[in-house]
Amino acid sequence: MKTKLSEVLYIQKPILSAPMGGAAGPELVAAVCNAGGFGVIPLWGKPVDQVHHGIDRLRALTSRNFAVNLNLSFPYQDQLDACIEQQVFAVSLFWGMEPAAIKTAKAGGLIVMVSVGSAEEARIAADAGADIIVAQGWEAGGHVWGQVATMALVPAVVDAVDVPVIAAGGIADGRGLAAALMLGASGVWIGTRFLASTEATIHETYQRSVLEASEDQTGWYRDLYDVGWPDAPHRTLSNSTSRIWESAGSPTAGVRPDEDGAIGHRPTGEPVMRYQSYTPLPGTTGNVEAMSLWAGQGVSLVRKTMPAAQIVDEIYQEAIAVMSQRQQDLFDR
Repeated sequence: MKTKLSEVLYIQKPILSAPMGGAAGPELVAAVCNAGGFGVIPLWGKPVDQVHHGIDRLRALTSRNFAVNLNLSFPYQDQLDACIEQQVFAVSLFWGMEPAAIKTAKAGGLIVMVSVGSAEEARIAADAGADIIVAQGWEAGGHVWGQVATMALVPAVVDAVDVPVIAAGGIADGRGLAAALMLGASGVWIGTRFLASTEATIHETYQRSVLEASEDQTGWYRDLYDVGWPDAPHRTLSNSTSRIWESAGSPTAGVRPDEDGAIGHRPTGEPVMRYQSYTPLPGTTGNVEAMSLWAGQGVSLVRKTMPAAQIVDEIYQEAIAVMSQRQQDLFDR
């Protein structure tokens, strides 16, 4: 399965693992890369020495290309400089549209991927030199930049730019990959499905909640889990926190139920507040069910924990089978 994306990223399978906050560590990213896909590791917000360490750890696990994910709404220049110094293959820029960041990364010799929520943003990014556009649909889990559904967004972005487009949001199996390719995308960006990988660095309660959730058990919130990251809409699993907040009339910060209450602690011992933007890691204690459990609307397609490499292969093989069968069905008619 060759696409334009395969030529830019030098990959065999047009499947990318989303950065997913704390859930995607070096082991998960390396497994995806070694399986012929492309992994993206989130290193934004970390001190420069930790950025260097994260890159080194990943390179010890794979000789294949990968991207470092940087959040443009937080200080990023030092982290971007570290990526250039380390000559990582690519950077993934999200939560902001800054042509200057794109140009700096390009000047540093990096492939640049930019996440967008509209065709106009895609045009701006491409004009600034972006090599790849990630079109993130509203169905996506975690922090969601735009408000257009994947089905409508992807073809609009494909028509707007001349660079490879990656479809993101609600895609969790081979049928989603096949559909994205039919819409003109060159690959897919998958997060929620990899939450059920054996390499995902999330708490067992979080992973179990993902495996048991139906497609209607996520919610998009403009300002629910905003402690530590304000003004950043997001999609998570519905839980006790979202229910008590909605029952109270979805109040704003300052008057939310149990707003000052710690519902648990990080593995480091730091408290986790009820409305905090936090990915529950292994070793997190307390009421994990009430924390921000990021997940997209494709969650109902996630029913089994598997190694990341097996997930990549299953999605790839299913997409080939689906496209072959549909073609055969059309000819049989």
